[in-house]
Amino acid sequence: MLGLASTSLVHADIAQTYNKSCATCHDSGALNAPKKGDSATWHKLTEQKGQAALVKAAHDGKHQMPAMGLCQSCSEEDLANLIDYMSK
Repeated sequence: MLGLASTSLVHADIAQTYNKSCATCHDSGALNAPKKGDSATWHKLTEQKGQAALVKAAHDGKHQMPAMGLCQSCSEEDLANLIDYMSK
């Protein structure tokens, strides 16, 4: 079977993309960014705003977070996968 023919990140690339584009703030919580692995906070944000709103905020930028969260090549699906990755 051939691999996925998609421009979206494959699962193995999510951690690498996170490290390049998101970790600076989401590992430390800098600038009030929700920390990677803080499941309670991510769950609360998802319940309050919904996944689509979180993806839109990542796409458009919010407060101190730049648009696309420093991943200019990410699709909305990639951003959703990165949010999911950070929430665990």
